[in-house]
Amino acid sequence: MEVKFESKITAVGRLAREFLENNNSFILLNEKTRPNLADMVVEHTVAELTADIAEGDKLKVGNTDFKVVKVGADANKNMRAEGHCTVVVNADGTMPGQIIVKGSLPPRLRPGDEIKFYS
Repeated sequence: MEVKFESKITAVGRLAREFLENNNSFILLNEKTRPNLADMVVEHTVAELTADIAEGDKLKVGNTDFKVVKVGADANKNMRAEGHCTVVVNADGTMPGQIIVKGSLPPRLRPGDEIKFYS
C-alpha cells in the first residue's frame, strides 16, 4: 500500500454536512487556509500529497473506504497547494477540482477522523 496523502479532520463547517446530504459532496481544505470558507468545508491538518491521486486509488475517511473512480484535471494541483478538493460521493461530477468516489455509505465527518488517499 502506498499512502499518497494522510491527514486528520480538525473541523467540520456547519454547512459541510448539509452539502454531503444534499449534494453528495464535501470540500476538503487545509485548516485555517481560508477562514471565510470555514462554515462550508472540512478542514484538516496540513499534509503533503506525495503522489498524484488516480483512478483506482482508495480514500479512507474515518472507518469508511471508498474507491476513486475519477480525478478532475485540477484536483491534484489543488491538493498540493491547499489540501483542497471537492469529494463527490456515489454521484457524478465533471468539475476540474473534484475527486469522484464510490462506496457503500457516505462518510461520517468527525473531527479527529483520518483522511487518507492510498493505492
